[in-house]
Amino acid sequence: MGYYVVLLPMLDEEKSAVYRPEHLAYLEEQRVRGRIFANGRFPDGSGGMVIYKADSLEQAQQWAAEDPYVLHGARRAEVREWEMVPGTL
Repeated sequence: MGYYVVLLPMLDEEKSAVYRPEHLAYLEEQRVRGRIFANGRFPDGSGGMVIYKADSLEQAQQWAAEDPYVLHGARRAEVREWEMVPGTL
């Protein structure tokens, strides 16, 4: 199991507003399945980020492609494998 960062840069603000409820429901479904490590939006409005826990890059890419934001052209998905180094809190 690895960590995969999905950057979701804004492509269309109007579509983003329309599909936000579907996107949030999708993320909640992924969270319940134990697939999400963290997610959030960028305060400057440029998009957001999801960090998935997946078995492969291809699996994370598939999950990112199924996000309603990506399916409907509101956002683009840029998927990168991430080698997390835990810190101390």
